[in-house]
Amino acid sequence: MKIYRAKDYKDMSRKAANILSAQVILKENSVLGLATGSSPIGVYQQLIEWYRKGDIDFSHVTTINLDEYCGLPPSSKQSYRYFMNVNLFDHINIEPENTHVPNGVSPDAKQECSRYENLIRRVGGIDMQLLGLGHNGHIGFNEPGSAFEAETHCVDLSESTIEANKQYFGSAEEMPRQAYTVGIKTIMQARRIVVVVSGESKAGIVRDALFGPITPQVPASVLQLHNNVTLVGDEAALSLL
Repeated sequence: MKIYRAKDYKDMSRKAANILSAQVILKENSVLGLATGSSPIGVYQQLIEWYRKGDIDFSHVTTINLDEYCGLPPSSKQSYRYFMNVNLFDHINIEPENTHVPNGVSPDAKQECSRYENLIRRVGGIDMQLLGLGHNGHIGFNEPGSAFEAETHCVDLSESTIEANKQYFGSAEEMPRQAYTVGIKTIMQARRIVVVVSGESKAGIVRDALFGPITPQVPASVLQLHNNVTLVGDEAALSLL
């Protein structure tokens, strides 16, 4: 595992964006696995800035997002499709048909999971997967206790995840209780993984997930078994290492 220590969130974002941009420059038709949440926003802002300067071209890139809330249409401001459009896709020259997010309003959950997993196979798998890290060790929406062999599936969200994300919905009662997520097996099949973490509140889980026992109770701990993981964190998040 490679570890890059950044001064702060902005420095972390720039360092991680450097890694993603290098991937695209070296392979123009890269398949990027993308994440949502607060951690990667700075990465996306940096990529947009470099695109506007003419430093990076996304016209041949394909993206695969990790997850989406069940029951939310793409037009919902709380959906992850909307998040990605606002924070990245609308500001770069990526082809809309090459951006993929699970369909939160699919009438058949099993069929949607199968469709999305087959899509990932069809594009040749993920070249580089960007991950955040949940306070309980989740990656994507793979919550504690998730099977390491799981592919794309529908999950019940934990109370800690609902508590962490309710700010985007106004209250916990308004937040969906289920989500589609790319499974741990599929994440582990990515050729390279980049994890971004910031803030003192993440220090404990960074230590436990990446340097503690490998257990389904800490889903991100499985990343210790991958042969090409890069951790980019600010000083606060890495303070216990």
